[in-house]
Amino acid sequence: MTRSVLSEEILPLPHLLVEPVVRAALLEDLGRAGDITTDAIVPPGERMRGVIASRQDGVISGTDAAAIAFALVDPTVTVTVERGDGARVAPGDVVLRLEGPARAILTAERVALNLLCRMSGVATATHGLVEAARPHGKASIVCTRKTTPGLRALEKHAVRAGGGSNHRFGLDDAVLIKDNHVAVAGGIVPAIERARARAGHLVKIECEVDSLEQLEEALSIGVDAVLLDNMSPDQLARAVAMIDGRALSEASGRITRETVGAVAASGVDLISCGWITHSAAIIDLGLDAA
Repeated sequence: MTRSVLSEEILPLPHLLVEPVVRAALLEDLGRAGDITTDAIVPPGERMRGVIASRQDGVISGTDAAAIAFALVDPTVTVTVERGDGARVAPGDVVLRLEGPARAILTAERVALNLLCRMSGVATATHGLVEAARPHGKASIVCTRKTTPGLRALEKHAVRAGGGSNHRFGLDDAVLIKDNHVAVAGGIVPAIERARARAGHLVKIECEVDSLEQLEEALSIGVDAVLLDNMSPDQLARAVAMIDGRALSEASGRITRETVGAVAASGVDLISCGWITHSAAIIDLGLDAA
């Protein structure tokens, strides 16, 4: 029986977005001569059944990438998803069932597991923060651009599977004025003025501040969101009171499962965290012949 899913609907990533990532990983693994171990040991006509199962508690993400890995090696491999993205799993729970040519399944195994374990780790880390923050406030857990090069779309999808939300996907979909932008521009006000003059009417503008004085400057000219960087819970609460609904408030900086409750209790709208994508531990999943 499938365990509870963290979101009502985890929409799959477009196949055209995932396939190039998986194809590159397979090319890296197959090298110049293919899977010389499997080709030497397994007869061409040999078939097998297998299951990919969880060996620990966690939240699943990356089933589409894993399925694509098997399909790219041999489209006749049948992949049945037992627990899709967003599903909670315990040790022994089957995530995927496989049937088809043994050579193809064994050749694609590591790439499929690498992606599935990695993305499930991101989803699980996100879920841990979401659950730790939930009793203390309204804040949503959001990711950052601190992602593995080439895997951003998959990792941000994994954040959603874990119950979190996405920050901007790249440099081109929102303005985020950081401390170095402010330094080069000569202050928060000129930085925001330049950004507003350049940005289109649909582009949101967020400004990072690390003090209540900087926050007052940003609010004086108006922004859509403020990133409250490395502030204590007390400072965050004062910042939320100052903002008073005039902009979205985002807390960031050294957020952990131990500290996220106090941060959420400050009343901020968003809590951004980089480690859920750049340093999340993988979830242990394995393929066994059935």
